[in-house]
Amino acid sequence: MDFSSFDIGALLPFIAVGFAAQLVDGALGMAFGVISNMLLVGIMGVPPAIASQRVHVVECFTTATSAVSHLYHGNIEKRLFFRLLVPGIIGGVAGAYLLTSIDASIIRPFVLAYLTLIGLYLLVRGLMYPPKPRSPRHVMPLGLLGGFLDAAGGGGWGPVVTSNLLVQGAEPRKVIGTVNAVEFFLTLTISAAFIWHLGVADLAGPTLGFLLGGMAAAPFGALAAKHFSTKAMLILAGIALSATSAYGVYASLG
Repeated sequence: MDFSSFDIGALLPFIAVGFAAQLVDGALGMAFGVISNMLLVGIMGVPPAIASQRVHVVECFTTATSAVSHLYHGNIEKRLFFRLLVPGIIGGVAGAYLLTSIDASIIRPFVLAYLTLIGLYLLVRGLMYPPKPRSPRHVMPLGLLGGFLDAAGGGGWGPVVTSNLLVQGAEPRKVIGTVNAVEFFLTLTISAAFIWHLGVADLAGPTLGFLLGGMAAAPFGALAAKHFSTKAMLILAGIALSATSAYGVYASLG
C-alpha cells in the first residue's frame, strides 16, 4: 500500500464521522456500524456486503479500544458478557453467510422501523418513567438476533441488543460496557467470515478515516458511559437510536 497517495484533507470528513460515531457508540452502546454503513451504502454507493465487511474490519480495532476502556472504568458485567458472547458469534456467522449469499436488504427497512419505535420508547421512558435497574431475562436469543442482524445489516448489534436490554430494565452503564466488550469478539468473527467469502478489503480511503477517528474516540465514550445518569443515558440512547433508524428507513425506501 502506497501511503504517499493518501490525501489527508480528503480523509478528514471520514475521520470526523468515525470519531463522532464511536463517541456515541462508546457512550450509548450503539451507532458506529449503523452510521458508517449508511454513509458507505447510502451516499458512496458501496455494495452492502463490501460495506459491512469494511465496517467490521474497522470495528475490530475500535471495539478493542472501547472494550479495554470500559473494562478499566468498571462498566462490564461478567455474567451478562458470557450470556451474550456465544449466541452473538453464532448469529454473526449466520448473518455474514446470508449477506454474501443473497440480498438481505429487503428486511432492512422493517428492522429499522422497529428500532425507530424502540428508540422513541426509550426516549419517553427516560423522560417520564426512569426505571429501577433489574436483571434482564431474555439475553441469549437477543444475542443471537443481534449478531445476525449486525452482519446481515452492516450494523445492528448495539441498537438491537443495547436497546432491548435497556427496555428490560438492566443498568445502562453495565449494559453499554458489556455490549461493547462482546462486540469486539463479534466483529472479529464476522470479519473473518466476510474475508473467507469476499477476500481482504483494502484498508484505504474512507475505511482508514473511520479507523483513525473511531480509535481516537473510543476512550472518551467509555468515560462518558461511566458518568452519565440512568435518565440521561436512556434519553440520549432513545434520540440516537430513533434518529439513525428513522433516517435508515427513509434512505432504504427512497
